Amino acid sequence: MPKRKQRIVLWLSYRSKRRVGLAALVILLAVWVLTYDWPSMKTWEHWSLPLSGRTIALDAGHGGPDGGATSATGLLEKDINLAITLYLRDYLQEAGALVVMTRETDTDLADANMRSGRKRQDLLRRAELIRDSGADLFLTIHMNAIGSSRWYGPQTFYYANQHPDNKRLAELIQNEIKRTVVDTHRVTKTVDNVYLLKAIAIPSALVEVGFLSNPAEAERLADPDYQKQMAAAIYQAILRFASGEEVGS
Repeated sequence: MPKRKQRIVLWLSYRSKRRVGLAALVILLAVWVLTYDWPSMKTWEHWSLPLSGRTIALDAGHGGPDGGATSATGLLEKDINLAITLYLRDYLQEAGALVVMTRETDTDLADANMRSGRKRQDLLRRAELIRDSGADLFLTIHMNAIGSSRWYGPQTFYYANQHPDNKRLAELIQNEIKRTVVDTHRVTKTVDNVYLLKAIAIPSALVEVGFLSNPAEAERLADPDYQKQMAAAIYQAILRFASGEEVGS
């Protein structure tokens, strides 16, 4: 009987030590939580929302009565432009950016009853909207098309006589599309006849996402999954640009 009593005393002693140890661990953890130099909320936002505080303007080319280029099967440029731009908008918003769109539906910005000079009024209003938005960056999304069906591949353009970062932005987009979507032979080029690029004094680029005049590419461009891939590539390029990355680094 005394031996049994001794065992009970030992068991109680072990349990008490365990409780004391757990209590000490809790106290140490509480002290660490209270004294640890946690990152500021601004740092957390940077990690989770890399584009927080940035305003990005997106232009889905054409719209309304202006359908843009047309494929052999009747695909309209304005529709694919808008689809890709909307996917891109969503990616950018998820990263914390404020996104300004020149259009989010099948419309243009000209007066409803405008006939002569409609395209000019539309472009002037798009430029005004972008300037008034205070955007930090601007992209216009289009499709390419020519008389021959042999040409294909996305290509990014920029206006050299405007913002000094235009070239870097365009080259990062071309690089990312080539790296993640399609290994195109096309390279970034300058252009001097695109009104919106000349009218906007912030980093800007024109992305011609592909050739509707090429049947195989037109079929890909009509695929929502391909549209999302293209939007994701442009989004990744914007992240690289915003981080200050140089092409080839």
